[in-house]
Amino acid sequence: MSENFEAKTLDSLINMPLATIDIKDDCGITDVPQINSKRSNESEWIKSDEVKKRKRKLKDYQPNYFLSIPITNREITGGIKILQNAIIQQDKRLAKAMVTDGSFHITLLVMQLLTEDEVNIGIDALLELKPFVEEILQGKHLILPFQGIDTFGNQVGFVKLAEGDHINTLLEIAETAKYIFQEKGILAGENRSFKPHLTFMKLSKAPWLRKNGIKKIDPELYEKFINHRFGEEMLYRIDLCSMLKKKQNNGYYHCDSSIVIGEKNGGEPDDAELVRLSKRLVENAVLKAVQQYLEETQNKKQPGEGNSVKTEEADRNGSDRDNNRK
Repeated sequence: MSENFEAKTLDSLINMPLATIDIKDDCGITDVPQINSKRSNESEWIKSDEVKKRKRKLKDYQPNYFLSIPITNREITGGIKILQNAIIQQDKRLAKAMVTDGSFHITLLVMQLLTEDEVNIGIDALLELKPFVEEILQGKHLILPFQGIDTFGNQVGFVKLAEGDHINTLLEIAETAKYIFQEKGILAGENRSFKPHLTFMKLSKAPWLRKNGIKKIDPELYEKFINHRFGEEMLYRIDLCSMLKKKQNNGYYHCDSSIVIGEKNGGEPDDAELVRLSKRLVENAVLKAVQQYLEETQNKKQPGEGNSVKTEEADRNGSDRDNNRK
């Protein structure tokens, strides 16, 4: 009897369908034999569908937002204006290719934010970035020195960031920002490696230049500035900016949020800080007015106040009648 029982038990175990165990995530092993082929096919279909969706997203990936480090040191911006004017004097047509005053910046990260919800997620990601940046800097200021001129394919002219340890620090901040934004499901970053630079002109700003025979930036236009030292900028703020929304009155990009890193030297706030301060004051004034209105409305609804008003009016009318009788 025991032999028959063991035989039946063995047969039932052999015929039992075993559950598929996915150990890929835990051990990184991909060559696992699949016992249940139907479940395996379903899993493969789901994975392929996710890959297709990811590829569609990447295909439609058109960055419209970016993290900006604003350049506000007047020594730097003034030097760039002198450079731009020197180029324009040699060829006035290139005036339309110049980056406008007030919008000088370093792009730390580009991304795609298509909805208001995605913009809010981007704002949250930027706020999360702040303590990581402060940890990277460890209480020190990050000074960014600019020296010399270079181009991207003779199409984009930019002031170079001088060599030094500050580049590695900036790269670490950029990689940290990319990780935080991507962890929140935001399409962020570029295929090419990050190269911090300060753009001062782009031929793409004036497409008609190509029709007029200007297909590249001639190095002779900026040869006098090839090794010029423009000055230093201290990292004190990182902005989440829109590429497409209307720029601010000072020429800087539309800014949805900012984080301040340490304190800026000089004491006086720049234009962007004044704009934000003005907005905050207006918001506080509106909130105060709304609160005052609500308090007045509640006071009017309190019992007895309406009767007191009527009593005062009755007393006033009564006194008027007495005076008339007299």
